[in-house]
Amino acid sequence: MYYSIGLDYGTNSVRALIVDLSNGKEIGTAVYNYPSGEDGIIIDKSDHNLARQNPSDYITGLEETIKQAIQEAKKSSPDFDAAKVIGLGIDTTGSTPLPVDDQGEPLSMKEEFKNNPNAMAWLWKDHTSYEEAARITELASQMHPEYLKKCGGIYSSEWFFSKILHCLNIAPEVFDAAYTWIEICDWIPAVLTGTKPDEVKRSVCAAGHKAMFNKQWGGLPSKDFLSKLNPKLGDLRDRLYDDAYPVGTSAGTLTADWASRLGLPEGIVVSVGAFDAHLGAVGAGINTGTLVKIIGTSTCDILVSPSDKELADIPGICGIVDGSVLPGYYGLEAGQSAVGDIFNWFVNHTNSTHEDLTKKAKDLKPGQSGLLCLDWNNGNRTILVDQRLTGLMVGQTLHTKPEEAYRAIVEATAFGALRIIDRFEEYGAVVEQVVNCGGIAEKNPMVMQIYADVTGREMKLSTSAQTCALGSAIAAAVTTGNENGGYDSFEKAQAKMCSLKSLSYKPDPKNHKVYQQLYKLYCQMHDAFGLKDHQDCLANVMKDLLNIKESVNS
Repeated sequence: MYYSIGLDYGTNSVRALIVDLSNGKEIGTAVYNYPSGEDGIIIDKSDHNLARQNPSDYITGLEETIKQAIQEAKKSSPDFDAAKVIGLGIDTTGSTPLPVDDQGEPLSMKEEFKNNPNAMAWLWKDHTSYEEAARITELASQMHPEYLKKCGGIYSSEWFFSKILHCLNIAPEVFDAAYTWIEICDWIPAVLTGTKPDEVKRSVCAAGHKAMFNKQWGGLPSKDFLSKLNPKLGDLRDRLYDDAYPVGTSAGTLTADWASRLGLPEGIVVSVGAFDAHLGAVGAGINTGTLVKIIGTSTCDILVSPSDKELADIPGICGIVDGSVLPGYYGLEAGQSAVGDIFNWFVNHTNSTHEDLTKKAKDLKPGQSGLLCLDWNNGNRTILVDQRLTGLMVGQTLHTKPEEAYRAIVEATAFGALRIIDRFEEYGAVVEQVVNCGGIAEKNPMVMQIYADVTGREMKLSTSAQTCALGSAIAAAVTTGNENGGYDSFEKAQAKMCSLKSLSYKPDPKNHKVYQQLYKLYCQMHDAFGLKDHQDCLANVMKDLLNIKESVNS
């Protein structure tokens, strides 16, 4: 019996999962909530765009969770032996770049920068670099339009170079002190393997989806292009990387020091990291035609397509990257910048609970409240790629109740999800089934039923409640190989370790018919507020909502 460990670094916590490789059984797990800031996030109440994290939390979290997971595995499985753990896999949020010195030490761990948010990890949801993102998009469209074609046509403030350029513009002392910048999905494996920045095997998942890396133009954007943005950014290009590696590649082996600290064998394989959604898709059993939705604070939507077949560039998505999810497949990423975050925002500001609002909202009929929302409280990731967009609720009256607003917010995220599915299929990426995972998919049947009714598609659920960590554990098993107790392919590992629940949510035809009317209005508002120079008149929207409301309630 052999085991692997998956580390899943989320927005608010890190989770470790120990998996029995013979049958996929999850025998030990532990969660560590980041202690710094507010729910683990360093924020600035004067700037809602700022979101940073303390990298010290990542290190403490990995040690605490692995040791606790080992203890749980010993209790739940008497045959478990930590000496039989053969590998570690890592997934993280992203793009979450971190400024480090030439030894890989984060600047925020140095005395001079310890309280400086600009020297910390720039969390994926940090949108302070929206002006830099617009400048990168503008320059790339002029100099190298090919850079944008593989990342949806617009460079985002959520991504690697936008954040680094913003740091250079607002905190040059931090930029100048950094030897290089590294995604945390690359930094954690480097820490565990004792690898210095110049030797780190960078993840093609992070490089391709967030840093415009593509072998067609020799890797990262050219030094000349980056120098046009700022000469210092061009100089940094020499201290970044020329190659990037897919999941299933070894990042190195666990050092003696970390083996002792964690209670694991020295020299076991540590796999190249990837983003949480991409390895979550692996843990959910992704294959051609399967859309995996990882629904949490935000939502990531992942598809794969064989890389030996032609695939059109798709405007507005977060990239098409060879090997970012599975070797031999293009990984296609899209998503919504806030889903669970919007639900939490509403609950926290109405002094309610999710349970109470859900109980009252689930009995409402589609269209009954006359409300319609835009789900842009944290900007729009796909398909508009505009973090300066904000949320909106239309149709409120003096009789509107909190549960009606709550349901309308849930419906808005479902409409946003359908808009993404439509965009995929408009460009030939067929969605044959939808598999959901993440905390919301696990815990809120009302949300899943609304998603089924809005999209007109069955919402299936991954069996594992921890698909991201499971995907990381699978990556570790494949990296190790079957000669060492692992697997020689992702397909074989997934066949053994991934499954779907018998429970699923099927669309109600009557509800779907009403939602088709509301979705048409949603798309009208989506384009009118989201597309530059759009001329659509919105005068009909409020009246049409009232007509739907009256027909539903009659």
